[in-house]
Amino acid sequence: MRLLRGDFNAETVYDADPVSVAREFEAQGARWIHVVDLDAARTGVAGNLEAIERICAAVSCRVQAGGGVRSVEAAGALFGAGVERVIVGTAAVEKPELVDVLCQLHGGHVGVGLDARGREVAVRGWVAGSGRNLLDLAQRFAQSGISALVVTEIGRDGTLAGPDLDQLGAVLAMTGTPLIASGGVGTVDDLRDLARLESGGRHLAGAIAGKALYERRFTVAEGIQACRGGGSERP
Repeated sequence: MRLLRGDFNAETVYDADPVSVAREFEAQGARWIHVVDLDAARTGVAGNLEAIERICAAVSCRVQAGGGVRSVEAAGALFGAGVERVIVGTAAVEKPELVDVLCQLHGGHVGVGLDARGREVAVRGWVAGSGRNLLDLAQRFAQSGISALVVTEIGRDGTLAGPDLDQLGAVLAMTGTPLIASGGVGTVDDLRDLARLESGGRHLAGAIAGKALYERRFTVAEGIQACRGGGSERP
């Protein structure tokens, strides 16, 4: 299922079987698969843990997952399901010390997702503003030792209108943490633009594509080919 700009009243279901989708992505060359429990992101209660476990069991590529990770136990449940990297969103903003603890417990396997409208980071499934600045938070979590930072421009998410390169470039310049771009990818040219994005000799570590893949704008294999030449890992 995909949302438009995080709106739960504007959802589209593309496939009822996430395992088959994951297998298709892997067959096309995906090395990472990004999974979000949208129900948990909004409510804080995990509702799709079994589906995530089935995805992890069905593919050999690495899975990173988030949505509703607001405690050590919630993160542990995802790791127990086979997830390689857990992404913390709302709780990272509201309880940043949780990220510090998780990095101590699961070093190298914890990421933070910062979803913003402009410079303001949103929380609780994007339905509430936090009053916190994207760049300030990016710097804060760089000190925690996270393995990746996923930045999404909510206004671009699900629109296929292209990523916010200015926003991503600003974050890239502020921290040495591997940065993964999310939101707005609609064409292979968008991926080429992301691969070329550079600040201080640093490039993006990866890019997440969702709706464009489901709507067959390009294949995973074509996306990987477009990304070659910049960054190191591309979910």
